Amino acid sequence: MYEQNTTPGQSAAQQDAIDVSDFVYAATGARVRRVTLPSGEHWFPAVDVAGNLGYVNTRQALLQHVAAEWQQSLGDVARSVYPIDASRNMAGHGLKKSMRMVNLQGMIQLVGACTKPDCVPFKKWVAEVVATVQHDGSYALEPASVQPAPDSGVAYAMPQQVADAIVRLEERNIRADEAFAVWEAERNELLREANRSRSAMAEALHRIGGSIDRLADRLESRQPAAAEPTVTPQELLATWRERHLVVTDDVHAVAAYLAPALVRGEARYRLEEIAGRTGLPLDRVHDCVRMLLKRGCMRQTGCASDGAPVYVLP
Repeated sequence: MYEQNTTPGQSAAQQDAIDVSDFVYAATGARVRRVTLPSGEHWFPAVDVAGNLGYVNTRQALLQHVAAEWQQSLGDVARSVYPIDASRNMAGHGLKKSMRMVNLQGMIQLVGACTKPDCVPFKKWVAEVVATVQHDGSYALEPASVQPAPDSGVAYAMPQQVADAIVRLEERNIRADEAFAVWEAERNELLREANRSRSAMAEALHRIGGSIDRLADRLESRQPAAAEPTVTPQELLATWRERHLVVTDDVHAVAAYLAPALVRGEARYRLEEIAGRTGLPLDRVHDCVRMLLKRGCMRQTGCASDGAPVYVLP
């Protein structure tokens, strides 16, 4: 509840016949902040009243429904309540001097123009009060069954219509609180379920990752190691000499350059590279390679991505 207490020092004669908090609650369906003057007059932030009554535009609502004498700025109201350092006192209640305020008459005018069903009981009671005054000349509240101390003034019973409105509002608020509690419990359960699902998914992903790692390790362990050459480059060259496959020094030089790669699996060299390493002319390297291919020392299986010929042992 955001209401401000009645100004201290208010005399017993100035006390409300109906507690202003209950009166406003029955009229607007909400607890509203207020500023109470030493005279006992109450002023309410128009934005609070209009907002709780469903008005979209507070300024427009004041222009259309509230008489000018029943509304004023909080700065004007506060001068008689907080004559010294008014700004600090108002700020403590979340109020600003420029805020528009309405008194009880202005609030009742806003209620009368409101179309919310919650306002109907209060408006019916106001209509009954007016009709009673027109018929009987006055309207009086019944004294309360229990009276305070003699020097505290007379206490009056709350009108039944106002009491019924408050009961209905409290029942509505209780149902709203219960519905909110159910919704919050369901939301919390959904959040817990989502957290459990995320945890389960993270655990599953962790297990899958572990399984993939183990599978990769097994595949790597099963990968056949590179076969060791069954013959050395020197033994390969010696075999070619014995079979008279290498007949000149130039052919032997080219064969000696290719032999280490051939015994490991394949040789991928451009003719220009062989020529640069052996010091032979390019055309002579071409002839030597043709001689090695022709005599069956090696064979060409294709070309690498860079265009270099690929040679392997037959």
